[in-house]
Amino acid sequence: MEQTKYSVGLDIGTTKIVAIIGKQNEYGKIEILGIGKSKSLGVHRGVVNNITQTIKSIQQAVEEAEANSGLKIGSVVVGIAGQHIRSLQHSDYITRKDSEEVIGEEDVDLLCNQVHKLIMLPGEEIIHVLPQEYKVDGQAEIREPVGMYGGRLEANFHVVVGQVVSIKNVGRCIKSAGLDLGNITLEPLASSDAVLSQEEKEAGVALIDIGGGTTDLAIFKDGIIRHTAVIPFGGGVITEDIKEGCSIIEKQAELLKTRFGSAWPGENRDNEIVSIPGLRGREPKEISLKNLSKIIHARVVEIIEQVYVEIKNYGHEEQKKKLIAGIVLTGGGSQLKHLKQLVEYITGMDTRIGYPNEHLAGDSDEEVASPLYATAVGLLMNAIKNQEKLKLTQEEILQEQQLEEEEELVYANQETEAVARPNLHKERKSVFDKWSEKLKEFLDNAE
Repeated sequence: MEQTKYSVGLDIGTTKIVAIIGKQNEYGKIEILGIGKSKSLGVHRGVVNNITQTIKSIQQAVEEAEANSGLKIGSVVVGIAGQHIRSLQHSDYITRKDSEEVIGEEDVDLLCNQVHKLIMLPGEEIIHVLPQEYKVDGQAEIREPVGMYGGRLEANFHVVVGQVVSIKNVGRCIKSAGLDLGNITLEPLASSDAVLSQEEKEAGVALIDIGGGTTDLAIFKDGIIRHTAVIPFGGGVITEDIKEGCSIIEKQAELLKTRFGSAWPGENRDNEIVSIPGLRGREPKEISLKNLSKIIHARVVEIIEQVYVEIKNYGHEEQKKKLIAGIVLTGGGSQLKHLKQLVEYITGMDTRIGYPNEHLAGDSDEEVASPLYATAVGLLMNAIKNQEKLKLTQEEILQEQQLEEEEELVYANQETEAVARPNLHKERKSVFDKWSEKLKEFLDNAE
């Protein structure tokens, strides 16, 4: 199978690294061709803190995915998270030369590129520029300005910013693992692609992705991203608390959490006890499930309350900004027993668990449809989208070339003045140049 036929998403998480290979089938669904995962050893709270360990973990996940699928991984789309991520609102505008001509894609691109040139704080870089609503000559609340007449094109943007060093470190790990970096995407955006429906995005929804090191939030309303945030706590701190509170090792704490843990202490009776083997012949340790749930509950409440502060900061309490579809929980941490009920109790919002199965082909492995893989599936979807864009750009360049050759032929057959010929050639060339530049820019950005 050729490289152009399949795409790869790489989720570099705090607890695990997942490489997922897939392609779009004829029904527009995603067919998973191979998946590989490894324990993440060099990442802390979403940020790479040990390059060598991270490279090893990436290579392990990639090799497993290649062995599973029989394919070679080249370019990957990677997710980025971590407490260094912040978002801001920004408005910008351009004045068009000719208001008698309709607004085209190039005008929208020009406006977005202008925002990309914003001066950030030292050491920060723009990751995403996400248009919200447009204004054309003062007419507000325009979703799609292409095809309209107007002299002044204005827009509100949601700008996502991250630390240059963290982004460079991710890039360095990818290159050192022998891969090409296709694109970097904010993880909550990738997860939202995988688990949210268009109706939910229209009605207003908050996606909470509880990972090992971070809890990511993405808020949508009227089909547009309105707010993003990364909270530097996840399932890892819950495990850490169990380890400290019960004086056991991390491996046992993780097992206790996943097998017997609950976010609601009221459901455990006082006499429910689990016995843990002692270390090196020591006496086994007995742990009360009620105490275990109390430890988990305290930390989960803290995480949910921090997320709820962000939801209120967005303005959920205003009637116009109300999130009708409530909350969708995803990520490995969302599998904690009774978490859905606790979230509903604290926030008073409808809650459901988000599975990335809506976009997957029917014969996909059940394991991939788990909330654990929401980010990886979202990154794969992003990689497929990017490939489509690149394909379209290449096709348009090809059309330009053909057009140019046809005009050259027409000129060769006509006995015209010698002066006119180079001028037209130059004019056609400029259109071709424009597309070449666009492609070059796209590829430069991808590096």
